[in-house]
Order: sequence, then structure tokens, then C-alpha cells
Amino acid sequence: MSETASTAVKAAPSGPDANRWKALVFIALAQLMVVLDATIVNIALPSAQQDLGISDGNRQWVVTAYALAFGGLLLFGGRIADLWGRKRAFVLGLGGFALASALGGAATNEAMMYGARALQGVFGALLAPAALSLLAVMFTDGKERAKAFGIYGAIAGGGGAVGLILGGFLTEYLDWRWTFFVNIPFAVIAAAGAYLVVREPAGGRNRSPLDIPGVVLSTLGLVALVYGFTRAESEGWGDSVTVGMFVASAVLLAAFVAVEARVAAPLLPLRVITERNRGGVYLSLGMAIIAMFGLFLFLTYYLQVVKGYSPVRTGFAFLPMVTGMIVGSTQIGTRLMTRVAPRLLMGPGFLVAALGMFFLTRLEIDTSYAGVLLPGMLLLGLGMGTAFMPAMSLATLGVEPRDSGVASAMVNTSQQVGGAIGTALLNTIAASATTAYVADHIGGATSRSQQQLVQLQGQVQGYTSAIWFAVGILVAAAAVALTLINAGRPGGTAVAASSERTVGEEQAVPVVMH
Repeated sequence: MSETASTAVKAAPSGPDANRWKALVFIALAQLMVVLDATIVNIALPSAQQDLGISDGNRQWVVTAYALAFGGLLLFGGRIADLWGRKRAFVLGLGGFALASALGGAATNEAMMYGARALQGVFGALLAPAALSLLAVMFTDGKERAKAFGIYGAIAGGGGAVGLILGGFLTEYLDWRWTFFVNIPFAVIAAAGAYLVVREPAGGRNRSPLDIPGVVLSTLGLVALVYGFTRAESEGWGDSVTVGMFVASAVLLAAFVAVEARVAAPLLPLRVITERNRGGVYLSLGMAIIAMFGLFLFLTYYLQVVKGYSPVRTGFAFLPMVTGMIVGSTQIGTRLMTRVAPRLLMGPGFLVAALGMFFLTRLEIDTSYAGVLLPGMLLLGLGMGTAFMPAMSLATLGVEPRDSGVASAMVNTSQQVGGAIGTALLNTIAASATTAYVADHIGGATSRSQQQLVQLQGQVQGYTSAIWFAVGILVAAAAVALTLINAGRPGGTAVAASSERTVGEEQAVPVVMH
């Protein structure tokens, strides 16, 4: 056993934290706030744009400012959590997020709005990895870990759809500003609760000097990557700035890897991502998110533009997906995680989600909600919930306590980058298919109503073409999970770990062999 692993075992508390389940409530509340914010603002954007006088060309920055700060700073945020302590980073992240939300709700011009969104991203990048790493170090028993991560996985997967419902209500019946103000009570309650009940295990901090070159290279590289995909969505893949961003990102991230392999105290120890199981989780989860984020976008437009649903009705239309995620994560995943290997949940989970996506390739203008949309979204939610739950747990199981922050940050990074890729890639595919369909059929449309019908049919054709790609991506994610992930069930073979214990004893602290 390595010296570090031995130290970790000695530093472990004698028993589990008595307040761990109370702590889970406040950690889950904070995670819900962050996930809600990713979609709730989208619903409010048209109203905010009109009130603040934001042009069509600049409105994307309300979303992009958050995405760049959040995606670019996640690794740094995870390392800060390891350095300062997860509880301190968690509470500070909540306070900053609440302040930034108050600024966004009170915005009087577009500059103030962009600044508030960027600030939300900064504190979100500190908060998200701190929340996940707190779960990783507080829940070490296999069965309890399964339950805790089942709840967390359901929130991480279904919170975005809940945001659509809440955003619709707030925008339609109150004011778009409440989509920001609503974060404040979430943050205050979560911070107060965490301060009182969270007890971070001793001996888990990483007090090594901060890797400044790694921070700069990773932040700039991730910002360039996220911005490249965001710009590709609006300006096209051949745009010179888009191509330049991808090239710059590749160079910066390659330099980052080279630096991390050489420095004594790396920002992202390569052992975190080169371990086979965690690498498989990061890759398969990122691929699944690519498919998922694109679908949220298309279904929102389909329901509102093609079917004429109101924002509130659109939000409620997503409820089967949310229900499926909750059932898949808290019932199927939680009950089976200690009985079967993670790959046997993740692989089939992604395949069930692909089957749900396959249902949605049958979309037409007059498609029945009950006949196609409901079963498709229910299967998608069940599959993703079942896969998310072991993925979240496996991504941090077996990692040294001092690395739990950056390991958690990598989960969030794979989701954030996957979301940027999914939105840009699938939106481009949909736009190309729509353009081709309209060009082929508009000639036969003699009246204005026929032309409008062709336009709507073209949009639906674009959505289904992109959803077919999403089906393929989910099948590929299942293949990655089934081939790369080889860990045994948590109650059996430890993930990339070993500990000196007798048969039948629970592993007190996950440790890694070097």
C-alpha cells in the first residue's frame, strides 16, 4: 500500500458522520439550484432581452458568459475545494452565487446582466465540485453511498427539466427577474444548513502549492473549447474565429497535460483521469450529455413553436423525463448498484435512453404527445437516471481524499463540455437538415399557408435528423461504458483500490494503489 493511502486510512474517522443524511439534504439543494439555473434562464431570456434592450446578436452572451466562466474554472474550483476544504468552498460558493443572482435579477442594462451571469459561473465552478466531493468523502459505506448518489444523480439529471417548469411559472405569472431571485432562498438555506451540519472528515485536504501554470493553461484551454462550440452554433464551423478557438484549445490543453506530467503538485493529477474506470465514466458521461442537451433544446422548440405550447405547459410536458430519471436513479440504480457491476447499469441504461431517443425520431407536426413523446421521454429518463447514478459514484470512488475535489470537477467538466458540444453539434445538424428540406419542398408551396407548413415540416425534419445522431451517440456511450469500465460492484471488488481488511468488512475509506 502506498504511503499516501496508508495515511488516508489512519486519518479516517472511527465511524460515519451522524449528520451525513442531514448534510445530503443541503448538498442536494445546492446542486438543484445550480442545475435549475442552467435551464431556468433560457425560459426567461426573451422577456429579459426585451426589457434590457439586448440585441438578437448579443443575447447569446447571457448564456455564454455563464458557460465560459463555469466550464473554464471548474478544475480550478475543484482544486480550491481540496486546498481550502470542501465545506468552506461549498459555503463560499453558495454565498457568491446568491450575490451574483441578486445582481442578475436587479440588472438595468446588458453589461450588468453579462457580468452577473459570469459571476454566477465563477461561484458555480467553486460550488459544484465542492458539493460532489463532500458526498464522496462523507459516504463511504457501499449501500449508503448508493442511496446518496442515487438522490444526487436524480437531481443532476432531472433538475434541468424542473428548471423549465419553474422558469415557465415565474416568467409567465411573476417576472423574468424572479428566475434569478429564486436562487437566493435556495442558497441561504443550503449555506446555513451546511454550516451547521456538514462535518468534513479530517486529513483529506491537499495543501500542496497551487499549480499556477496549470490553472492558467486549463482555464484558457477550456474557455477556448467551450467558446469554440458556442460560436460554431451561431457563426458556423468554418468561421475563422471558431477554427482559431479550437486550434488554441488543442494547443493549450496539450500544454496543460505536458505541464501536469512534470510538476510536483499538479492541478489535475493525471492519475485521476488515467485510471481506467474513471476515464470511462468521464468519456461515456460526456457523450451522453451531448445527446441530452441537444434534445432539451429541440423538444423545447418543438413544443412551443410547432405545437404552440405555453412555457408552463412545455415545462410540464417534460415531467415524464423527470419522473423517469428519479425512478431510474433512486430505485433501479440505488437497489442494483451494490449487487451488479457499474458497467451493467451504465451500459444498459444508455441503451434504454437510446431507445427513448429512437421513439422521438418519429416526431411529425401532428405527433401525439401520449403516443410518442411521453413513452420516449419516460424511457430516456429511466435510462439516463439508471446510468447517471453509478457514474457519479464511480467517478469519485477509489480516489484519494486529497484528489476528491478535482475528480469531482472532472465530472462537472465532462458534463459542461458535453453540453456545449451537444448544443452546437446537434443544432448545426438540425439547421442543415431544415435548410435542405425547405429548399427541396418550398417550390411546390403556392400559398403563404403552404409555405409556413413547409417551414414547420422542415424544422421537424431538422429535429429528427439531429435526434438520430443523438441515438448513435448514446449507443456509443453504452459501448464505451461496457468496454472501458471493469470495476466490480462496490460491495465486492473495490474500484482501483485495495485495503487491508477481512472478507465481509466494509471499506472504511477509498484508497488508491500507486
